[in-house]
Amino acid sequence: MPAWRQISLWMNQLDDALQARPSLEGEHDVDVAIIGAGYTGLWTAYYLKTRAPELKITILEAETAGFGASGRNGGWLMGAMLGEGRLVGNLPEPRRRASWDLLHAIPDEVARVLAVESIDCDYRKGGMLDCAARYPEQERRLRAHLAALRREGLTEDDYRWLAPAELDQQLRISGAMGALYTPHCATINPAKLARGLALAVERLGVRLYEKSRVEQWEPGLLRTGQGSVKAHWIVPAVEGYAPTLPPLGRYQLPVQSLMVATEPLDESVWDEIGLAHGQAFSEHSRQVTYGQRTRDNRLAFGARGGYRFGGDPRGGFSPTGAQIQLRRSLFSALLPQLKDVAITHAWGGHLGMSRRFKPQMLIDRRNRIALSGGYGGEGVGAANLGGRTLADLILGRDSPETHQPWVINDRRMQDALRPWEPEPLRWLAYKAIIASFVREDEILADPQSAPWRRRMAEKLADAMERLMTWPIG
Repeated sequence: MPAWRQISLWMNQLDDALQARPSLEGEHDVDVAIIGAGYTGLWTAYYLKTRAPELKITILEAETAGFGASGRNGGWLMGAMLGEGRLVGNLPEPRRRASWDLLHAIPDEVARVLAVESIDCDYRKGGMLDCAARYPEQERRLRAHLAALRREGLTEDDYRWLAPAELDQQLRISGAMGALYTPHCATINPAKLARGLALAVERLGVRLYEKSRVEQWEPGLLRTGQGSVKAHWIVPAVEGYAPTLPPLGRYQLPVQSLMVATEPLDESVWDEIGLAHGQAFSEHSRQVTYGQRTRDNRLAFGARGGYRFGGDPRGGFSPTGAQIQLRRSLFSALLPQLKDVAITHAWGGHLGMSRRFKPQMLIDRRNRIALSGGYGGEGVGAANLGGRTLADLILGRDSPETHQPWVINDRRMQDALRPWEPEPLRWLAYKAIIASFVREDEILADPQSAPWRRRMAEKLADAMERLMTWPIG
């Protein structure tokens, strides 16, 4: 059990003993069987059981609740979803506004459940700051993004530009040119949320079995090494672990993201930095950086990681010295006073990326399968919406959640989802894309770079970013 505690800073901060629940043994017959005790599986079980208490629901978890991305992520509970603009933008008014409102309300819905179930996960709704800090191209891109949001009909109440003096009132970072602020984001200890949800669904009558890896699955039946479950509905909620459950690995790519956490910092240091209200923050780079001030006054900071050949999600997550140093250099560029601070924790996890680079919530009524995933690193909030949506789809409820552009209603997974290209194409493409992003960042962050080099680096990275999302449809 001690190994589970070392998964991340968040798991290390848990009060519970992390003792494994009983494993599945024997034959069982239920209404809904869920694979995976991460956010998607737990939220689906929660909303199913609160809306239809008579249902018999079982969750099978290969390790322990919160072992995957739900216990390792950056703790951003966003009222947003990957690719939201592409998904919502083609809707007519007022459906477009209703979809945005549904997304923006995610943190408040989670807060409601936390209050009802008495879950303490260090929830603080301080909003999110996306900062232009290291080179002028960041400000230009952020302002273009804000203009696109305005065209969507979103107002100052949703997204607002902060001039450097306004940003300083929330976060004081070196060289800031401004930031885009949204109130629709909270920060949490993600492991506390996962573990709290696991206890909540058990209180409602859901059976949760740990150390029960699903070795075989098909419509209506799951098998582990010691038992089996017959179910009317099966919900594979595995996200970045999709390759362990064929054929899901064809549709979900496991990509790593890596994090570090500093030692607790003195209040005087935080007085210099800010983030007094639990704000999440990022620096607008294609490196995808993200951070927050934890409840015990650490800086938790992460950035895009790598992809293992073949999509193997079972590799170790201990970041190398170079990977740790990269994250130190990224947060030190923003907060120079922390360049020599001690890093006490470093960890990583897998997120699930769909080929279309947009989440999907799917129900296949013929085969009685419901799934939600492809969150692309924004799953803390999206999984709550996914759980609500799958519950309504399974129950046949007509709700705003079931009529969204990311919902795929009554189609076979193989027909609805676009598969990833075979290896080595996906590995070579990922390496080339990330290399272009790193090179762009190096050139644009150097004020001595010639204008032509800056333009070339940005154009190449733009082309690679378009390659990531091609084809969308």
